[in-house]
Amino acid sequence: MNYNALDRRSFLKTSLLGGAALALPWSATRALAGGGGFRTDTPAQSAAALKAALEANLVKTTSRVSLTTGEDRTDMAFQALKPFAKEITAAIGNKRVVIKPNFLVTNKQLAATDARNVEGILEFLKSIGKADNVLITESPSQGKAQVGYVNYGYDKLAAKYPGVKLGELDDDEIETLWLYSEKDSHPHPCRVSKTLLDPNNFVISPAKLKTHDRVIATLSLKNIVLGSAIKRAGSERAEGGYIGDSDKPTMHGGGIYGINFNLCQLALRGLHPHLAVIDGYEGMEGQGPGNGTPILSRVCVASLDWLAADRVGVELMGIDFSKIGYLNYCAQAGMGQADLTKIEIAGPALKDYIKPYKMPGGLEKMLGWQKPVTTS
Repeated sequence: MNYNALDRRSFLKTSLLGGAALALPWSATRALAGGGGFRTDTPAQSAAALKAALEANLVKTTSRVSLTTGEDRTDMAFQALKPFAKEITAAIGNKRVVIKPNFLVTNKQLAATDARNVEGILEFLKSIGKADNVLITESPSQGKAQVGYVNYGYDKLAAKYPGVKLGELDDDEIETLWLYSEKDSHPHPCRVSKTLLDPNNFVISPAKLKTHDRVIATLSLKNIVLGSAIKRAGSERAEGGYIGDSDKPTMHGGGIYGINFNLCQLALRGLHPHLAVIDGYEGMEGQGPGNGTPILSRVCVASLDWLAADRVGVELMGIDFSKIGYLNYCAQAGMGQADLTKIEIAGPALKDYIKPYKMPGGLEKMLGWQKPVTTS
């Protein structure tokens, strides 16, 4: 394939179709290929074609999601995980447990995963005998994760559990993946953490309910994918981008099309959580993921189906799921269950805890992924 000759439409079509095929059974892949691939030139038409093929060929399954409420963040996470004790124990097996919190920055608690949520996860792991080999690791947008560990109380948490170590994703071994950029319609190399790709690791995403100024909402998947991009010493965030050696901008794909596409493409490559534990005790609304304001939701969501968990999280935020590009792509690629009628929720009635979050500015621009792709 001549990458230099790929225009935006061709790259999106061939990459998403090929990536989605990795998640499909042979019959669905054959159905897609039998028609000669997608001959449409808009994301909506391509999505419709893929959705039709998936609906015709994939077995429709039900996923389970746990929803808890209360006033104790630690206990809410623990209780949310209890219904999955047998499944989680079996899924971990002899694997190392990797907990990847969300530290957008290292000095603003509202924008970061609360240590009390992670403590609930550790207490649960202890209860099933899986807390003796746990790595907590992160790559903030700038600076060292260690600073966040101290500011947010993770150092004290690690001292409480002898089997827990604190790590720096930026010091990790890397694997280079190729991501789309709508700025030039070419693939670009991006260094990502091998730890998060390692099949011998069981990855947990303790995310937060937060709005996002590019993809509307950020939950368990985005926490893993965006955090996996490596930066090296000397990287600093600056207005309009990064200075220094950071691959985090590459993840964003140069715009609304790019970031939504790359999130799905990387999830298809294996960059996704094996267990989602979404803390909605205090979410962030408005100009998330870093400059929004607090909103008290008093909920916690957990599931071994990360897409089902994110789907429920979006509903709890009062957001129309059809507006979230990357999650719709993942649903259309058969990566999990996003149909609420096929999600079994253990806990209180979902409708009783929906609290509409204020949206970030520029919503119309963020919906650009729904419109036809144009070349410049």
